[in-house]
Amino acid sequence: MADIEALTIGPGSRVTMHFTLSLTDGTVADSSEEGEPMTFTMGDGTLIEGLEMVLYGLKVGDKQCLEIGPRDTFGFPEEDNIHTLARSEFAAELPLEEGIILGFSTPSGEEVPGTIHEVHDEEVVVDFNHPLAGRPVVFEVEILAIQPGEFTQDSDA
Repeated sequence: MADIEALTIGPGSRVTMHFTLSLTDGTVADSSEEGEPMTFTMGDGTLIEGLEMVLYGLKVGDKQCLEIGPRDTFGFPEEDNIHTLARSEFAAELPLEEGIILGFSTPSGEEVPGTIHEVHDEEVVVDFNHPLAGRPVVFEVEILAIQPGEFTQDSDA
């Protein structure tokens, strides 16, 4: 019987963890600490690859805190992702201010965040780059549980 303590996170592992994702100035962007821990399967797309990569090899009880650059997380802002929309496309009662993040629906029905960049009488400039694009982040995790992936058994056992 395998020693449960020796189980480490690998491809396909089901991981339960608490996490905090913050900016280098300490501003918390996302966290599970106040609620239920996050459970996901490695490689299922729940976490972006750069965040997932730092989990490989961790064991239950491990805690890790790393600063990760934009190249491995949310990328760098792209000019092509900044769009000017007619002010009339926004509800009249919606208070538009620079810096607020709103949800927008794409033609395919996907919900994407957009940051209000500029507000003018007739138009609004919206930045559809990820709000954390271009910024290093601090990723802090505590591994609570690991279940082995379905296809992680050695064929030479």
